[in-house]
Amino acid sequence: AQNIEGYHNLIKLVTASHLDGFYYKPRIDKELLKKHSSGLIALSGCFAGEISRAIQQKKLDRAETLIREYQNIFGAENFYLEIMPHFNFPDQRATNETLRELGKKTGAKLVATNDIHYCLPEESEAQDILVSVQTGSNMEDENRLSMKQANLSLRSADEMAVLLPDYPDAIEHTQEIASRVSIEIPFGNWTFPKLELASNATYDDELSRLAYEGLEKRSVEKTPELMQRLAYELGIIKQKSFSPYFLVVADLLAYAHQKGILTTIRGSVAGSLVTYLTGITNINPLEYNLPFERFLNPERPSPPDIDMDFADNRRDEVIQYAKDKYGSDKVAQIGTFGTMMARAAVRDVTRALGYPYGTGDQIAKLIPLGSQGFPMTIDQAMNITAELRELYQNDPDAKRIINQSKKLEGCVRHISVHAAGVVIAPLPLTEYVPLQFDPKGDKLITQYDMHAVEAIGLLKFDFLGIRNLSILGDAVGLVKKFRGVDVDLEHLPLDDKKTFTLLAKGETMGLFQLNGSGMTRYLKELKPTTIHDINVMIALYRPGPMNNIDEYIARKNGKKPTSYIHPKMKNFLDRTFGVLVYQDDLLMTAIEVAGYSWGEVDKFRKAVGKKIPAEMAKQHTLFVAGCQKHGGMSKEGAEKIWTLFEPFQGYGFNKAHAASYGLVAYQTAYMKTNFPGEYMT
Repeated sequence: AQNIEGYHNLIKLVTASHLDGFYYKPRIDKELLKKHSSGLIALSGCFAGEISRAIQQKKLDRAETLIREYQNIFGAENFYLEIMPHFNFPDQRATNETLRELGKKTGAKLVATNDIHYCLPEESEAQDILVSVQTGSNMEDENRLSMKQANLSLRSADEMAVLLPDYPDAIEHTQEIASRVSIEIPFGNWTFPKLELASNATYDDELSRLAYEGLEKRSVEKTPELMQRLAYELGIIKQKSFSPYFLVVADLLAYAHQKGILTTIRGSVAGSLVTYLTGITNINPLEYNLPFERFLNPERPSPPDIDMDFADNRRDEVIQYAKDKYGSDKVAQIGTFGTMMARAAVRDVTRALGYPYGTGDQIAKLIPLGSQGFPMTIDQAMNITAELRELYQNDPDAKRIINQSKKLEGCVRHISVHAAGVVIAPLPLTEYVPLQFDPKGDKLITQYDMHAVEAIGLLKFDFLGIRNLSILGDAVGLVKKFRGVDVDLEHLPLDDKKTFTLLAKGETMGLFQLNGSGMTRYLKELKPTTIHDINVMIALYRPGPMNNIDEYIARKNGKKPTSYIHPKMKNFLDRTFGVLVYQDDLLMTAIEVAGYSWGEVDKFRKAVGKKIPAEMAKQHTLFVAGCQKHGGMSKEGAEKIWTLFEPFQGYGFNKAHAASYGLVAYQTAYMKTNFPGEYMT
């Protein structure tokens, strides 16, 4: 594509090849090519291309006809004839020379190219192994598909000049093509679905109207604090131009509620009063002391992210509603690329190289499992597993397998459907992103992953499914059917003593987030008495923060005194008896004690959440210095706080997420306590 028009035409061609022309592989015909040829530069293809095949078959008239046909499609100045230095093919030199003669006759320029399947020549064996993995063959099989006979690396201009000394113009034309390409894809501008509003109403007006109406629907007491918070949030949302995003999500969830589909959300969005009043979230953030800025603040450059949870047996109904409302050509699920992980790469390489299964199994089992969101790499495994290092150093076969596995690790294996991501566009999606069908079904998916989708300005809407919401919905229906009782899950008494007695007794089977032997043991020791105890347990029962559970239980039950390292920490740790529980506790410490702004603390959050070593080292220095300057602490005291942060790296729950899931956990416990027959059916 030489310009933005060509880029959009490529999107349309690639999409059509998958949606309309797929037969074993994606295909397009020349009629479609001509329709979408503007802004494109075309090359004639490799040794197996249509024109080269005609030359090899001695059909020179046919080759000339094809050249003129493509010149007619793209314009004579936009069609180039490819010559290559793959002289392992016996007819390559003759084909190159014939292409030169045909180029003189038709006016088509030559361009020197090289088939590229890897970047560096030394990666040839790794690519050969990858082909064996993909085709299920063994490298010892002489009849298998292999490309090792040719150098398919990214060659330099100097290399090409040596290989094709008689074609200097063809080498120069590679730069000519590059210089003609001038594409400016607009990044950083968010594109929202089109919403039909009452005449003269703006998106900001509509969101404000829904929020203030929500004060009555939610029967919220209009305290000065609440009204000030509402005006503040609406002002930030308006300033960031995100009102249409909130309106779309509110509409999707309103549809779900209208159809009796149970919902919740995950993540920091429950810290917003606007989302509570518009029916997006189910908890009042003021009652749980949840900060709005953790979700959206004036200094945060990234857009808000609202992850919607639906009863898993009815999730597809909401996606279909989105297609019906906005148009099926404007809605698609997001594609994702499965990659070769460390253990799988080792096992695949072992098989492809012809070693016994046990050899690869021995190596793979020495590679620790990664944590959620942080996959283990072979290099990391080598650093932390002495036995793996010794095997690598002392066993030549293991060394060969590991070396080749490192080259394949991270390679894309397949495309599939993102578990939740959906994009909704104001125009047909082919104006923004190429599409295809899910390889395992007929779902329309993007060929860009979620990061690329967001980079081009399409916001990702996450539609997730939770089985426990389906169970709750079924239980409510059974209670209505057999007892004639309407259970309103949104307005359950949150102080039901029988429910907390059930949890204290450890009767947790079938409960959301609260079952399992470890969690059950802690609940029996804790003897929870409030919804906040449930939220705390959900947040702490994770690797790292789990070490704080015993301390919380001891303080809750009066066996240890409540204390705070810094007096300001009482402002946000009083409900947890001074124990760090949530990711928010780290952020509020950074703000209140170390003097961070919300913009600065967002960088701190990402460093902690993603365990970025370089950024963590930087934040460590800034935090300790901030505690000394802003909080009046000694260096030793600041370092003591920092050590408390370490268990939360990569594992901390944000408070709003815990509150949302804690409510669902309580609902399941309430239903099991009060309607056990219907709930456990």
